[in-house]
Amino acid sequence: MYIFALFLHIYTCMTKKFRHKIIKEVLQTSEINSQDMLLKMLIERGFELTQATLSRDIKELKIVKVPTSQGSYIYQFSENIATIQDENPLSSFGFVSIEFSGQLAVMKTRPGYAMAIAGEIDNKASGYILGTVAGDDTILLIPRENISREEVIDSLSAFIPNIQ
Repeated sequence: MYIFALFLHIYTCMTKKFRHKIIKEVLQTSEINSQDMLLKMLIERGFELTQATLSRDIKELKIVKVPTSQGSYIYQFSENIATIQDENPLSSFGFVSIEFSGQLAVMKTRPGYAMAIAGEIDNKASGYILGTVAGDDTILLIPRENISREEVIDSLSAFIPNIQ
């Protein structure tokens, strides 16, 4: 029984790793604008997975939906967001404003930018920000205990232009 469980664990990890590799390849070569579209492409490539599994993969791979210059949205890796923003210098990273209420902060963004910016915050300010919750144009920032508003702003200003 132990050997079967070990084999199943190794097989699952290998298929997940391979699936992640293919997801990266698909996103680098195609403009994917929905989870359903990505799911269909993976199924066409022989993967058997559910929407829930794909959603977990998207979260693990730090994939976010970002607006394009044509007004639509596509999936991209959060580490590619700076490149996307550089192509549209008028976007100012999509940041509009930030306001605090007690320990919590609410950040306003341009429509469609909240998830991408929240992904960057989660990746680059985790020492100061415990987590984020993103909508379309609003992000709830939850700072860690005993972190001041100034520390939050300073940590975000390292990668969000015009936040001061």
